[in-house]
Amino acid sequence: MYIYNVHVQSPVFGSKGCIQMTTLSTARKDAPPRSRRGTPDTPRRTGGCHVPVFPFLAMDALAALTAGVTVLASFDRWLLPAVLPAAWLLSLALQRAYEQHCLRAGTDEFHRVLSAAGLIAVAASVVWWFTPGSEVLHDTLLALPIAVLVALLLRGVRRSRIRRGWRLGRRLERAVVVGPARSVAGLTAALRRGTVCELDVVDVRLTDGGTGADAPSSGCVDDTLEAVRRSGCDAVVVVPGADLDPGQLRRLSWELQAEHVELLLAPVLAEVAAPRLAVTPVAGLPLMELHGPTLSRLPRVPKELTDRLLAAVGLVLLSPLMLVVALAVRLDSPGPVLFRHARVGLHGREFTLLKFRTMCRDAEQRRAGLTELNQYGDGAFFKITHDPRITRVGALLRHWSLDELPQLLNVVGGQMSLVGPRPLPPGEVGALPEEVRRHRMLVKPGLSGLWQVSGRSDLPLEERIRLDMSYVENWSTTLDLHILARTPGAVVRGTGAY
Repeated sequence: MYIYNVHVQSPVFGSKGCIQMTTLSTARKDAPPRSRRGTPDTPRRTGGCHVPVFPFLAMDALAALTAGVTVLASFDRWLLPAVLPAAWLLSLALQRAYEQHCLRAGTDEFHRVLSAAGLIAVAASVVWWFTPGSEVLHDTLLALPIAVLVALLLRGVRRSRIRRGWRLGRRLERAVVVGPARSVAGLTAALRRGTVCELDVVDVRLTDGGTGADAPSSGCVDDTLEAVRRSGCDAVVVVPGADLDPGQLRRLSWELQAEHVELLLAPVLAEVAAPRLAVTPVAGLPLMELHGPTLSRLPRVPKELTDRLLAAVGLVLLSPLMLVVALAVRLDSPGPVLFRHARVGLHGREFTLLKFRTMCRDAEQRRAGLTELNQYGDGAFFKITHDPRITRVGALLRHWSLDELPQLLNVVGGQMSLVGPRPLPPGEVGALPEEVRRHRMLVKPGLSGLWQVSGRSDLPLEERIRLDMSYVENWSTTLDLHILARTPGAVVRGTGAY
């Protein structure tokens, strides 16, 4: 008997981008027990990307204690501080905030923590209904925002330390990839783009006998088990294809279970975020349901209101810095302080993008003589690694992304969003494929976005287009918060900022 526990994660959020199939079965009479084998030079790596739960429990308890102590210090009431830590941990557990994929990648973490807070608020409301004279609801509503903020902050810090540990090579899962050459090449490229719990591809088994540039070796599914034993891997990632029938996959699952190795089945649509996928049983078959992108206006109303509010606050707080930058631009070279350029926004409407000027005044006239330096070759897209037209102050502004600050005015004016695809000039938009151009204009362009936090101008054009399309198709509030959280780090690193 097979029971498949299908769990989906997407590389958009820095996870494996695979469907994990955990096979539970009754003991087979024809399947004798096997011991884990491996060569001495490739020892079994235990644990893989397993994240200990206890540190997260301790941090969440600390968040609740912080909130409780705040209530105690403010009102000298002991009931909520005594009850909140246990209730907070129980509520988070009920919202599955301690599942491994949530601890590793922060998948839907913001939503789960808020749901836990909402559950406690409902419970406090019920208590208050039966005891109207108590202060339990008042104290709970004061403590919950503190608990949520501290919990998310501590969890983010902890996960960043885990990520650094994995990237230093201490906890990478070793994997063997099985599938057609073209699909395997695409999957290995997606795995390299992952930011959390990356898989270290140690071997490749090509089911179609082809050769791939990203494949270190080739073979068929029959010798996958040999590759597993030789490499001492933690997981086998299978890419579905015509050369791999269900019988072979079933036999492989039995063999890997005996070897204590995970079987991961890559989805056909690797760029789809987890919330858009669901397993639906139909006639006894587990079928994958794909929900459409969230493109209607109503779900985006809170996003637009939040964008304009935060942009207005940012303008007030950053106005002294913007005045200093404006003065530096004016003193460094002749010309206007602001650079105005036509960009394409929502539904194809053009608007004037504002930036601090970082180039000399005759930059547009000099562009024709620099076409041979264009890193994108001949075409509408134009970018030079060391552009001679950039001024001294302009280079500094670009490195720290300070030239983008006037775009907060575009956000306040409703022409842009804080997070979205990068705004492109009409000529570059016209050079995009029709489908990409049409989908891209369904959302507002953003001050920050997926490709900005993933390498900016160092990324090839195809990768930038892919990331922008991935954002449009998989938009969610969680994704926006994830990008905003990564933006300061991307600015500090300055990767691709030129």
